[in-house]
Amino acid sequence: MTTSNQYLSLQIAAGELPAALVADVEIHWQSLLERCDEQQRNWYQEFAASERRQQLLTAFSCSPALADLCVRKPAWLPSLVASQALQTGLAKDAWVEELRVLCAECENADALAKILRDFRNRHWLRIVWRDLNRLAAMEETVSDLSYLADACVEIALAYLHQQLITERGEPRSAEGTPQQLVVIAMGKLGAGELNLSSDIDLIFAYPYAGSTVGGPRSDDNQAFFIRLGQRLIKALDTRTADGFVFRVDMRLRPYGQSGPLVISFDALEEYYQEQGRDWERYALIKARCIAGNREEGQRLLAQLRPFVYRRYLDFSAIESLRDMKAMIQREVVRRQLQDNIKLGSGGIREVEFIAQCFQLIRGGQEPTLQVLQLQLVLSQLEKMAYLPAAVVDDLRSAYRFLRNVEHVVQAWRDEQTQQLPEAGTALVALSFGMGFGDDIASFQQVLAAHRQCVATHFSNVIAPPESEPDGQHLSNNRWRAMLDDLDQESVRATLEEAGFDDAAEAARLLVALLNGASVLRMQGTGRDRLYDFLPLLLEDLCEAASPASTLLRLIPLIESVLRRTAYLVLLIENPGARSRLVELCDASPWIARQLAAQPVLLDELLDARSLYSVPEKIGLADELRQRLLRIDSDDLETQMEALRHFRLAHVLKVAASEVTGGLPLMKVSDYLTYIAEVVLDAVLDIAWQHLLAKHGSPVPAGDDQRHFLILGYGKLGGLELGYSSDLDLVFLHDLPSSNVSDGDRPLDAGTFFTRLGQRIIHILTVTTRLGALYEVDMRLRPSGNSGLLVSSFTAFSEYQNTQAWTWEHQALVRVRAVAGDEKLAQKFEALRADILRKKRDILVLKDEVVKMRQKMRDHLLSTGDKNAEFDIKQGAGGIVDIEFMVQYAVLAWSQQHPPLTYYTDNIRILESLAEQGLILASDTRTLIDAYKAFRSQAHRLSLQEQKGLIAETALGTEREIVSRFWQQLMLSP
Repeated sequence: MTTSNQYLSLQIAAGELPAALVADVEIHWQSLLERCDEQQRNWYQEFAASERRQQLLTAFSCSPALADLCVRKPAWLPSLVASQALQTGLAKDAWVEELRVLCAECENADALAKILRDFRNRHWLRIVWRDLNRLAAMEETVSDLSYLADACVEIALAYLHQQLITERGEPRSAEGTPQQLVVIAMGKLGAGELNLSSDIDLIFAYPYAGSTVGGPRSDDNQAFFIRLGQRLIKALDTRTADGFVFRVDMRLRPYGQSGPLVISFDALEEYYQEQGRDWERYALIKARCIAGNREEGQRLLAQLRPFVYRRYLDFSAIESLRDMKAMIQREVVRRQLQDNIKLGSGGIREVEFIAQCFQLIRGGQEPTLQVLQLQLVLSQLEKMAYLPAAVVDDLRSAYRFLRNVEHVVQAWRDEQTQQLPEAGTALVALSFGMGFGDDIASFQQVLAAHRQCVATHFSNVIAPPESEPDGQHLSNNRWRAMLDDLDQESVRATLEEAGFDDAAEAARLLVALLNGASVLRMQGTGRDRLYDFLPLLLEDLCEAASPASTLLRLIPLIESVLRRTAYLVLLIENPGARSRLVELCDASPWIARQLAAQPVLLDELLDARSLYSVPEKIGLADELRQRLLRIDSDDLETQMEALRHFRLAHVLKVAASEVTGGLPLMKVSDYLTYIAEVVLDAVLDIAWQHLLAKHGSPVPAGDDQRHFLILGYGKLGGLELGYSSDLDLVFLHDLPSSNVSDGDRPLDAGTFFTRLGQRIIHILTVTTRLGALYEVDMRLRPSGNSGLLVSSFTAFSEYQNTQAWTWEHQALVRVRAVAGDEKLAQKFEALRADILRKKRDILVLKDEVVKMRQKMRDHLLSTGDKNAEFDIKQGAGGIVDIEFMVQYAVLAWSQQHPPLTYYTDNIRILESLAEQGLILASDTRTLIDAYKAFRSQAHRLSLQEQKGLIAETALGTEREIVSRFWQQLMLSP
């Protein structure tokens, strides 16, 4: 049939397309109509005159590959339009179901190959059409392409597996369990971010060794699955008259192209544990099971997770990524790939590197970073404040733009390329497809801005180590020469010349460290890192007030990370963190010991603003809540680790702020108390939820209270916690014992709350990798250690009213509700006030308090303590004397002066005594000043890991003041 050119023409008007693209579109249009029957031709002409005309022009002009596909298959576009597939997305499950139906009557491998290719090409046409016309966002395009690949692999594998069973028998384990090939997708397919012309990176594995049964002869499982893998690759990768489905790349498997095509789970895990390289860790970040036995596939990925995500902060990942980037950059130069949208500077790979750098470094500690999609990683990095929101916005915007550019480039010829066209119609089509018309210069300007932005952020995250000033470089050479010739006398001389205060001792320590068995066993990278780190540390130590003492404190930390030298990389890479480490360890051996015990805390030294900034209680609670929300509620072990890391990190921040003068004593105690309260609140919630899952709730339906309360006594109750304070706790509940929980394994209320208390203590005190949360003392509960772990409110009230000793009422002065129900807390506050305001015989009370004080002093002060140094806490005129006077005053006078019971901390009670006219304001201020002086000295000694003892002559004025008040208040008639 012949038709005139005028009849075939699209009659493209000026402005509809860039002029450079018109001729090729017209040629494709004419070719298409020539291939159509009359009905199809009429449809196309009507379509070209419809409101979708611009979509047609855009698709044909930006993708000659799509136009060619329409020419070859003229019926596809009309059917896609009729089904509205161009206008709407396709649900994830629909892809597999559609292909399964198409393959249901498949007779042989050739028929399967044709069905797969037609399925791929028809959907490729649909996806490209929607992408170029911005009917689908970039995220939908990459998801659709990934769903397409998943479906093709899954259905092809299922068909070929059954076909091979009929030929060879069914593979089974030694126990007789049927086996399936497990297909692991890597790279962009693994992440669900496939591009328009991507190959698919796969790894094949099978769960257990064994052999086939039911076939003409028995094959071992590996032979069976190798044959199956070969057939799967052929079904997908071979180019036929209908094209190919996906190019398959198997080079990421163990040993690459020289390795077996398929190996067992055990062999795969052994390979990664013994021979896995850094780039393989990087690749496995995106691993996903896409076909075969999904349950077994998930088991395999769980087995490999410790290889990918280290339990400690792994700053060695920066080195690896930097090396990989350098290798890519060399390849870019060698192959002239500067205009490669993926590999060139500021390209897609750099955005991926930024995200995956954080995943490798922190993913072991932050499970929410163990996600596949790059955009989800960026969102998590923003949420956790590892990257500023502005940086994430930049990266997200650039990534979308770059991926859209990649798609337009690949849509042009359906070729696996990320190379930007230099000129010609391809460049015009790229500009047009990106929404810039034929204004190529504007497109290139925006593209360059995005790439520059990515390159800048990339260099900030994965920058080379800071270059050293010339003077420091010379100093480091001196240290390196000293370490190369490890003679103790020459080491001493070098250290002495550098200004070390006790050069002989420092030399002995350093030589002992480097000649120790742990260092001598080190090889390769680890040893290199140690010898790169030490010169930097020694140079920083020269700035310490006491270099030798600080080195002594740092050596346990160095020894603790010799098998995890990624921490040394952290300090090599971050001079600021290294400087802060020296400063803090110089100021406090307690801080040095905490860091040596838990090197994970080195992460806190990276950001000075965060290190020296302690959030208020509401900020602490919000941070902990966010951490715990990222953990599966059934994963108690990970929840406990998160609680411990939170507490350790924030206590370190408090100590750092105190030793550098940024936090006064009262604030130190406040913050340490806030940390404990926030932790207790979270522990109660975790314990409650775990118990609820087992036994149900004993609380009646419709009641929103838990009817449980945690009381804090002593330092916790008085808001005076120190760095190593234990928690004096008492648990109360107020439900009738007749209440029974509503779960499958019901408990009466008393047993339920006892179990709850036991679980709370377990979470607080069990020793994990990060130690215990707190030591807990429950001896202040009614009847002490012989009493019930959890008391009913009624029983507690009766005990306090009828059986409690005077010293127990003294303890009640410093009690607060620190976690639990508000209503029960109010009931307790009322009870506490009633008990404290009881009418008492003043003389009897005074006698009992004085006797208890003397008994405590006799018991806790040794003879040496009494005759030599002064014990800040227990010595005469010390902290406990002030505490006992305050407790006596509350018990003696609160009946007439109720405001004395409002507070639980000594300072505000002393202020209340002045406000009530019971003590002169000037005397109150003098006592408060003495109390602060004692506590400040005790804090300093604690950070120096010294006992609370000072010289007999120290703080003489304060002790004399307290002793005089004790004499007047407690010993005068």
